[in-house]
Amino acid sequence: MMQLILAGLCLSLLPGCEKAMRNMYEQPKYEPLAESSLWPDGQSARPIEPGVVVSSAGTFAASSSGRRGDLAQPVRTPPRVTIEALRRGRERYDIYCAPCHSVTGDGDGMVVRRGFPAPASLHTPLMRAASDAHLFDVITSGYGVMYPFADRIGPPDRWAIVAYVRALQLSQHASIVDVPQVEQRVLREEAP
Repeated sequence: MMQLILAGLCLSLLPGCEKAMRNMYEQPKYEPLAESSLWPDGQSARPIEPGVVVSSAGTFAASSSGRRGDLAQPVRTPPRVTIEALRRGRERYDIYCAPCHSVTGDGDGMVVRRGFPAPASLHTPLMRAASDAHLFDVITSGYGVMYPFADRIGPPDRWAIVAYVRALQLSQHASIVDVPQVEQRVLREEAP
């Protein structure tokens, strides 16, 4: 009984310790452009030191939170699509995109089957009409519940994924006239 009373007494004293705890919401700090007695010039905002190089990673000055800054450099046109780029795009797509979008791009990946929200199918008219730069930007900065991949996938691999997504889209919406004549004959001979 005595232990219970002692525990109750200790618990009743805990609210008094709140002031001793670190307060992360009301931190002592200088506001931008506020006066400061710390520096001889009286300013809290410090000038950039000579020789400091302002830089950013990738195409956008971005963070993993998806907040974008100004363009670090203009978005260039995508590199030339080669078979190596498509292979690399497929490899990167299978690692980073297929868990949600599925290997076919229909939006029914393993993550979705476990209860997470389904992403857009890459085969809708809207997605097929999207520009390559838009797809690159979505991979870079995220969209909706998709988090940004800028810190996980470099720009060359993002372009390779875009090229592979275009190949996936074509695979689901191609007709026989899209196939070269020589290959059409082979397809017709192998057809049941």
